[in-house]
Amino acid sequence: MIFRLWQNQLPDSVELCAIRLPGRGASVHEPHFTRMESLIPVVAETILPACDKPFAFFGHSMGAMVAFEMARHLRREKGLEPVQLFVSGRRAPHLPDTDQRTYELPDAKFIEELRRIKGTPDEVLSNPELMQMIIPTIRADFEVCHTYQWIPEKPLSCGIVAYGGLGDEEEDKKKIEAWREVTTGPFSVRMFPGDHFFIHTSEALLLRALAKDLYQIVSGLN
Repeated sequence: MIFRLWQNQLPDSVELCAIRLPGRGASVHEPHFTRMESLIPVVAETILPACDKPFAFFGHSMGAMVAFEMARHLRREKGLEPVQLFVSGRRAPHLPDTDQRTYELPDAKFIEELRRIKGTPDEVLSNPELMQMIIPTIRADFEVCHTYQWIPEKPLSCGIVAYGGLGDEEEDKKKIEAWREVTTGPFSVRMFPGDHFFIHTSEALLLRALAKDLYQIVSGLN
């Protein structure tokens, strides 16, 4: 999990808590979530003990949607809200998803799609045994995204920082900027070199921006 490696690049006053969904690592044999509405309450209960102090959420792609819905769930059910929401590589949640439901494709075409979006290394895509292990997890993630249903609620009050890739053709700057409409708090956009997976190719730039944003938040709390 790449996020665990970020701790040393963040302010000392920030504790990083990475969330691992079922189907990964030590949880590889647990059933996958395929719907956002079933995923959110379970994850919320898991992280609730860590929400006894000011907290922020960061999520990339599907993770951005999870972070957003987690923020709404905790506000609705527990009266809690993050001090900041960082969303990365994902259009605003109220925008329609016009993408093909790729999670329904046969394995061969599904692998072709993974190769097209360049999110999986070629050496992994070319390894049949490894792909047999990870395809169910990737399909489940795609299904969560493609079956997501936007339900209007009042905007969040926390600030939102939205990150995007300058070369991301599907999640372009206009779609990233639309996150402005789901908060009454401060909002800003930061765009980085790279496509949808700028989180890897521009990791150093992203972490510097994230560290700066977090430092400003922590300083404002003191």
